[in-house]
Amino acid sequence: MTQAKDLLSPPVDAFLAMAAVEKGLAKNTIEAYGRDLAKLLDYLESQRVTSWSEVDSMRIRTFIISLRAAGLGPKSIARHAVSVRRLFLFLESEGQVKDSSMPNVLLPAASRKLPQPLSGDDIRKLLAEPDASRSLGARDQAMLELLYATGLRVSELVALETRHISFQGDYLTIKGKGAKVRAVPFGRWAREKLTLYINEVRPRLLKGVSSPFVFTNRSGKRLSRQGFWKLIRRYALTAGIDKRVTPHTLRHSFATHLLEGGADLRSVQAMLGHADISTTQIYTHVDGARLKKIHREHHPRERSGTKKRINGVTE
Repeated sequence: MTQAKDLLSPPVDAFLAMAAVEKGLAKNTIEAYGRDLAKLLDYLESQRVTSWSEVDSMRIRTFIISLRAAGLGPKSIARHAVSVRRLFLFLESEGQVKDSSMPNVLLPAASRKLPQPLSGDDIRKLLAEPDASRSLGARDQAMLELLYATGLRVSELVALETRHISFQGDYLTIKGKGAKVRAVPFGRWAREKLTLYINEVRPRLLKGVSSPFVFTNRSGKRLSRQGFWKLIRRYALTAGIDKRVTPHTLRHSFATHLLEGGADLRSVQAMLGHADISTTQIYTHVDGARLKKIHREHHPRERSGTKKRINGVTE
């Protein structure tokens, strides 16, 4: 490590430790911060900067410009800016920089892709695809039913332990991002498939081996995220669903279908485990797109597709 990095790195390491221990941020978030700030350190080293007190707003602006020049997209640049901003808030609290060091960086708006939920028919085809007469098929059916019933993240699904399930209240206790715990209800379909799997199928998969995890492979080990991704893609293909289906697709479908059915946004936010309701609000745009489609297809003036003459006036 060079002298510049020797001098600049310790505060970054302290910031990452604080974010992990005091803020309780997820491991993936901490690793993303680390990667972003490593680029900042490389840039400052190239500028022969040896102290954080030398890092003014102009240096941060030129760092952002360098990211653009390197071909990073708006979303990646925005994430880097967030990482740097949070580092500077920490450095300010430690008295190492002034509050004016971090500029208000104007970033190009990143296009936010609307989630693509499955239709009700596609959901039914997907959930019916596993062969429940086979042990692994029954496991897969229970996983798909539970995922659609609760909107869990795939990481939360594969990490689910038996102690997290309450069949008395029909809910799961989930530790999500930032170690935040939430209760997520599930319905009778998921309860039926999950009960069958836990009582009859899971013991056959474990073969006497003890495991805290609900969903395991043939060896009794926890099913991996990658393993479940492959499963859901295979079932979507054999079900004849003509779109890319991932575990997150079922999470999107869960949220969208709840809102379409009249659920309020705050309740959906709580079930999804979103810290900020603005993250959940994207599903209102999905619902809005569906309403516009319905309007276009069923409103008489839209449905005609041609202009009409009414009382001698062309519309």
